[in-house]
Amino acid sequence: MANKKTAPAPVATTNSAPPVPPKASKSGNAPFVKYYLLAYNVLSTLGWGYVLVLTLVHLFNLDGRASVLGKPVVIAAPSAFSRFMSSIPFFKSPPPSPATITIQSRLPAFLQPIYTRSITTYTRVGNTVAVVQTFALLEVAHVLLGWVRSPLQTTAMQVASRLWIVWGIVQQFGVARANPLYTSCVLAWSITEVVRYSFYASNLLGQEPPVLLYLRYTLFYVLYPIGAGSEAFLSYATLPIPSGVPSVQSFLGWSVGEYVRLALFITWWPALYQLYTYMIKQRRKIYGAQKKVKTN
Repeated sequence: MANKKTAPAPVATTNSAPPVPPKASKSGNAPFVKYYLLAYNVLSTLGWGYVLVLTLVHLFNLDGRASVLGKPVVIAAPSAFSRFMSSIPFFKSPPPSPATITIQSRLPAFLQPIYTRSITTYTRVGNTVAVVQTFALLEVAHVLLGWVRSPLQTTAMQVASRLWIVWGIVQQFGVARANPLYTSCVLAWSITEVVRYSFYASNLLGQEPPVLLYLRYTLFYVLYPIGAGSEAFLSYATLPIPSGVPSVQSFLGWSVGEYVRLALFITWWPALYQLYTYMIKQRRKIYGAQKKVKTN
C-alpha cells in the first residue's frame, strides 16, 4: 500500500518542472544535490540579472558611458542581414549614400539613439555573456547525472545552439558583434533565464510563486521567437550574399564553414518549432492540472 501511495509524486513533480528528481531524493547525496542545484540556480539568476541590467543601462545610457564606447569593428560594407532587410519595401529608402544605415534612418527619432547604442552592446556585455552562457554546459551534466528531469535532447539542443552563437558566431565575426540583433538576442536570453532560474530556485525551496510560474510558462511565446530569430539572423549576417537575398550564383565559391552556417540557419527554424511546441505542451500540463484540481 505504501508504494501505491507514493507513486503519483513523480508525475506532479514533473508537471511543475522542478530540478530535483526522485533518484536524488532517495540517495545519500540528496542534501548535497539539492544545495548544489540551489546555488547553481541562484548564481545563474544573478549572472543573467547582471547581464540584463548592464544591457539596459547601456541601451538607455543610464551611466553616461555608452557615448564613449566605440564600435567593436568598422564595417566597410553592409552585412548580409542589412542587405536582406533593405530589400523589404518598408525599410527601403530613396537612393541613400553608401554610409547610410537604412534601417536606422527608417526608425522613429526617439529610437535611433537606442539603435545606435545597440550596435556597441557587445563591448559592454560580450565577455560576461560568454562566461555566463558557457556555464550552462553544467545543465547537460545535471540531466546525465539524473539530478534534473529535463529532456536530454531539448537541453543539449538549447545549450549547443547558444554556445554556437556565442563562440562560433559572435566571437569569430565582427559583423555579428556590431549587429543590433546581438542586443535583442541578449535581452531575450537574459529575461528568459532570470525567470527560469529564479523559478527553479524557488522550487528547490519548496515554493512556487504564481507570478514566476506564469512568467515561466508565458513569456516564451514572445521571447523564444525573438531570441531564436536573432540567433539565426546573426548567423545569416556572416554569409557572403551580395544582394542580401540568396540566389544560385551567390552560393558558388563558398567555404565549408559558410555552407555550414547556411545549413544551420535553415535548420534553426524547425528546432525553434520543436522547442516552442515543447513549451506549449508544458504550459498545458501545468495549467491543465491546476484546472482539474480546482474542479475536483
